[in-house]
Parts: sequence; C-alpha cells; structure tokens
Amino acid sequence: MLEQIVWFENLSMENLPQVGGKNASLGEMISNLSDAGVRVPGGFATTALAFRDFLNHNRLKQRIDPLLHRLDVSDVLALAEAGKTIRQWVMEEPLPEALEIAVTAAYRKMYINGEAPAVAVRSSATAEDLPDASFAGQQETYLNVVGLEDVLRSIRKVFASLYNDRAIAYRVHQGFDHDNVALSAGIQRMARSDIGAAGVMFTLDTESGFRDVVFITSSYGLGETVVQGAVNPDEFYVHKENLAAGRPAILRRSLGSKAIKMIYAGDEAGVETVDVSGKDRQRFSLSSDQVEQLARYAMIIEKHYDRPMDIEWALDGQDGELYILQARPETVESRVKTGHNDRFTLLESGNELCRGRAIGQRIGSGTTKVIQHASEMSRVQEGDVLVTDMTDPDWEPIMQRAAAIVTNRGGRTCHAAIIARELGIPAVVGCGDATDRIPEGQPVTVSCAEGDDGIIYDGLLKYEVHSDEAGTLPELPTKIMMNVGNPSRAFSFSSIPNAGVGLARLEFIINNTIGIHPKALLEYDELPDELKQIIDARIAGYDGPVEFYVEKLVEGMATLAASFRDNPVIIRMSDFKSNEYANLIGGTRYEPEEENPMIGFRGASRYISEAFRPCFELECRAIRKVREEMGFTNVEIMIPFVRTLEEARAVTDLLAKDGLKRGEHGLRLIMMCEIPSNALLASEFLEYFDGFSIGSNDMTQLTLGLDRDSGLVADGFDERNPAVKKMLAMAIEAARAQNKYVGICGQGPSDYPDLATWLLQQGISSISLNPDTVVDTWKMLGEQL
Repeated sequence: MLEQIVWFENLSMENLPQVGGKNASLGEMISNLSDAGVRVPGGFATTALAFRDFLNHNRLKQRIDPLLHRLDVSDVLALAEAGKTIRQWVMEEPLPEALEIAVTAAYRKMYINGEAPAVAVRSSATAEDLPDASFAGQQETYLNVVGLEDVLRSIRKVFASLYNDRAIAYRVHQGFDHDNVALSAGIQRMARSDIGAAGVMFTLDTESGFRDVVFITSSYGLGETVVQGAVNPDEFYVHKENLAAGRPAILRRSLGSKAIKMIYAGDEAGVETVDVSGKDRQRFSLSSDQVEQLARYAMIIEKHYDRPMDIEWALDGQDGELYILQARPETVESRVKTGHNDRFTLLESGNELCRGRAIGQRIGSGTTKVIQHASEMSRVQEGDVLVTDMTDPDWEPIMQRAAAIVTNRGGRTCHAAIIARELGIPAVVGCGDATDRIPEGQPVTVSCAEGDDGIIYDGLLKYEVHSDEAGTLPELPTKIMMNVGNPSRAFSFSSIPNAGVGLARLEFIINNTIGIHPKALLEYDELPDELKQIIDARIAGYDGPVEFYVEKLVEGMATLAASFRDNPVIIRMSDFKSNEYANLIGGTRYEPEEENPMIGFRGASRYISEAFRPCFELECRAIRKVREEMGFTNVEIMIPFVRTLEEARAVTDLLAKDGLKRGEHGLRLIMMCEIPSNALLASEFLEYFDGFSIGSNDMTQLTLGLDRDSGLVADGFDERNPAVKKMLAMAIEAARAQNKYVGICGQGPSDYPDLATWLLQQGISSISLNPDTVVDTWKMLGEQL
C-alpha cells in the first residue's frame, strides 16, 4: 500500500500493518457489517507509509532513535523529559507535501453543502489491538475538529502522541520495538453524541469473563468522559441468549451519577465539559430499546470477529441513531485460564473508609499515597495504594507500582479499570470522595472480593487466596449445587463446577439493592415528605416506587438464572424476621416489636397474613416476569419456615392465585425443611410440595432448643448432633419414598466434610455448598466412594 491516505470502505483487517488496528477495524465493519445494520461513521485513514515518510522528513527519526535507545522508562522524570522533547520536535515539523495534498483532497470530499464537516482525528497504532496487548488510549484523539488547517494540525498532534510518556513506557513493558510501531490517523465524521449519549461495551463481563452477556456503559455527551473515567456512567448487562430469542434481555442496570458531559465548545471547534442537569442525572441515559439495540450490534461484531470485543459507541442526538465508533479485541478476561480460579477471601473485618465499583475480584493492601495532581505521581512507590481523582494513560508508568488503585471518578470501562485488570491488581473506581476520606500514609486494605462494591478498609487486614484447579472431578451419586447470596457474584461463581443453585435468598436482593420496606413503596403517597425524599433518591431511573421494587427483584433473580442457565436455580422467597424488616427504610412504620423474632412473624405465616400479603404478591409478580416473560424457567421457588400443614395449604393456594401454580410451565415448589414438625410430618408436607431443601441451621436450633445467635450456648450448636441427624434422616427417607427431590442448603456441609459424607450415604439428592468449598468437598466425597 503506497498511498498516503485510504478511505475506510476500502480497508479490512488485512490492512492492519498499513493503518493500525483501529482504522483497519473501522474499514472491516463498514465493508462487512453495514448490511447487517451496524452503522459506522465514514472517513479515511493516513497510512503507516505516510507516518514513516514524516519521520524521515528533516531527519526526525535520526534524532528520536538515540534518545529512546538510552532511556530508562522506570525513571519517571527522565521519561517525562524525553517524551516532551520528542513531541516538541514532531510538532515543529511540517507534514510532507504528498501527505498534505492527499489529506486536503480527501477532507474536501467530506464537505456537506460546501461546509467543512466536524470530524474526530483518532490515533491507530500499527501494533495496536493485537490479541495480547491493548494499545487503547495510549495515543491521542481529537474531537470536533473543523476546517482543513485544524485537521492537518490534529494529524501532527496524533503523530506526536506516539511519544507520550505512557505510550513510550507501555511499548517497553509490552516488549514492542519502537521502530516496529507506526501511527495512522483516522479522520472520521463525528456522530453528534454531544447532544446524545456515548460509552463503551464489552461482549463479556469484564470482571469474571462470563461470555453470555454484553456489558454496556453509557453517559451523556461525547464518550471521552466514560473512557477517561471522568464520570460514573450508567451500566447495563444484557443476556445474549434472550436477545437472540426476542425476549426481554436486560438482566440488570445501575444508575450512574453522570455529573458532567463533554459537548461541542459553543460555535467554535473543540470541546468543553459542562455539568449535567439534576433531572437528567436522575434518569438513565439510554432507553431499554436502545440498550438492546446496542447489544445486538455487539453480538454481530463479536460473531464477525469470532472473539470477545471491546467497542465504543455513540447515540447521535440529531438523527437518533446508534453508531459504532471503533471495535477491538478484548485483551484481559478473554485470556483468563479456564478451569483455574483464584478466590480471595477477607478473614478479618475493619472500619470502612469508603466504597465504589469493584474491579478485579481481588484484595490488595498497602500504604496510601493520595495524589491530587499528575505532577505528584513520582511519590508512588512499589506496593503503595494509589488514591486519586481519576487516572489517564499518562499515569500508567507509576500504576504498575501500585498494590491497588482507588479513584473518585470512573466506571468499569474507564482507564483505571482497564489498566488494573491488565496489571492484575484490585481497583475501586467511582468512590466519589476517596481523596477526602482516605488519609495520606494510611495502611489500608482494598477488597474487590465482595461483589459489585469495592470497599477500602482501615488497616492491613488478613486475607487468603484459594487457588482451584478443578481438573476432572469424580462422578457422584448426589448433585453438588451452590449457595449464592449475591447476584453480582453469580457470573464469577458460574465458572465453578456445579449442578445449579441450591439456595438464593431473596432477602439479600431486598437488603442490598432495594433497602426499602415493600409496604413503604406500596403506600408511598401516604408517607411524610422527608421519607419520600429518601426513597426518591433510591428509586431514581425507575417508573415508580412499586415498579422499582419489582424490577430490582427481577434483575437479581434474572442475573442468577442467566448465570446458571442450564441448571435449576432455587430461589427462597423473602425470609426476613420482623427486626430485619424494621431495619429497612420505612420499616419501623410497619413491623411489630417481637421478643423472639427468630420464631416469630416470618416465612409462610407472614406471606398469608392480610398485613403482608400485598408485599408477597410483589415477589410473585417478579418471579412471574422472570419465568414467563424472560423465559428463565430454571427458576424454582422455595418457601421457608412452614410450621403447619394448614400453612402449607394456604401458601400454595396463594401462589396459585398469584399465577405461580405448582406444575404449570414446569414450576417446581420446594419447601424449606427446617422445623422439627417438617421432619415429623414429612410425608404429609410433601403432598403440597415437589421436594425439600433442608435448612440445617434452623433445624439444629429448634431441635436442640438453643439460640444460634447467643454466644452463651454457641458451643452446643452442631448440625452433627444425633438428634439433628435423625431429623434429617426422616426428611430424606420420606422424600425418597415419594421419589421427590431432597437437598440441603444449610451451612453444615460447607463447614463439616464428615456431615457431607453422611448425607451422601443417606442418599440425599443434592448438597448445596458455599462456592469456596465446592471443589475441595467434591473431591473429598469422590474419595469416599
């Protein structure tokens, strides 16, 4: 390819050496995916030949090479001085005449009605976006460039950005020879996301590598704020299988603060950053239809490239259309070794300093360095915890020294998040006020091993790393399932060998993602204004108070169901006790004060009561949507704390009245067998249910007559007590006699391998374990056979 410039539509991935990964990919999509409906703004690219001609122009290369050859990139000050010198040399030199003529002619062809168009001038390195490294963000992009002179100047600035400090250091760390990397400038028509929205999407979950979802981030204005980590964006997870089947596919969504947006700078070229209105911040920046359309584009692109992809997109506020701005291979999670899991577990508790979005599912600790400005970067030493407002690629040389990274701003696809994943260190982004709340020089522990939220704790807390190599596990006569409390960990846990979820607790979703008493939402109009304001802040982005409650339940359950799509997911309906319900926002207005709530107003008796029945019906409404509209028929229902046969009859009748009739659409109803009466009358209870799930904690407590929460009698609490085992044996025997399911989801088998062995010998259908004990217990049981 001897041309100075090439139009995108004439490019493909075969031209990567000539125009770099970014521009080659744009051409590939325009040529191959336009007929599939994928929209990509057009334009042209300068070639690697043009760049090398430029370097040889006025002997630039002869000056640059010796300086880079003797540079030690670990010396941050020397790196900064060398980069500044080279960039100045590049900007002082004019473009070769042949390149200037070619760019001038091509840009003028883009004119609309005689007017110069606004374009983005993007960098595309010839070694960029190879499968084993991401050059994304290493070089510069210039937005809303208008007029020939500005286009020519921006091309020189893009060329100069090959010698940014971070780009120089990154090439050295990744083993790329400077001479082997050239730069192509892509001149691409702007999509008007400045009056719309933009963001990044991945065709897998960036934290776990789970392949069955598309992960989308979105914020108002130009997408640079999302990429840079300057905003906390909205987030969406879309299930690929549902999308392909035409079913509702958004598994869950999270409203970002979206405090600022980047827009065109008045009547002039260039961009500026402005505040987002309070009203716009309180709503999602994309509609559900737009989210699903983006996910369709992502799936088309992933199928074409046959690999997980990292994609930038824009919503044009003028024509209302969605555009793909670039697509490159995802370079971190897609290379994670399958079958191997490093699971980090915090062993101590500590004082929480702040929290944000967890990146990396790891734990790190060290002494904090609170960096307010890039000029202070050199203060960060090996093993420190970097705390700052946000990072950009200039920070990469010192980020490699950090044990963990904490930022005020940014989402899961921002620069700090991407680099932390590449480096294999934990990061907590979007904390809001980390630089104010975390003191300088403070020993801290940064935990990203507790779900969506990353938490920074005071002090150096103990933690352990459990490495699993599942290998080939033995066949067992019983199924090994998992207890999954937190839906945000479900994608990760699904990679552990399993036969499904034996216990998912609805109250975890209510407590952690809703936080409001359901009756307060049902009676929202009658609440005092002060309480309404608190609730309004929580339910922002949803259609109303009740809709918020139902949709959050749907999101949690759908995430679990999608994660374990080929296996049963047994969801226990809410089993809060009255004191726990009272702790929710508005809860004290509706809950009684009980002397012993452990054996009080809970479970089935609560569901069938006139006072709580409307709340229970919201749970039923959510399950119906998950099973019938979204198609997750692998969801099964578990009813807890059923004291009597009369309660069993009443609750199953109520479920049928609410559209959840046992047997319809393959629905199985499971009863939590956790009260001595359940074991003593096991055969009779099974007339109303399709099986038992044994709750060993309550069964032990009620059989032995001790309070499991009392430290005074804690030594006597043991699920292996002969009386408890007799109760369990009665339940198992009754279920087997009727050829019905019987599993155990209590804590006992996770804590006591010998109890798991005994249950296996009793012929139990399944044993549901905590995720961190699955592989070891599975292997141990195999050795008993």
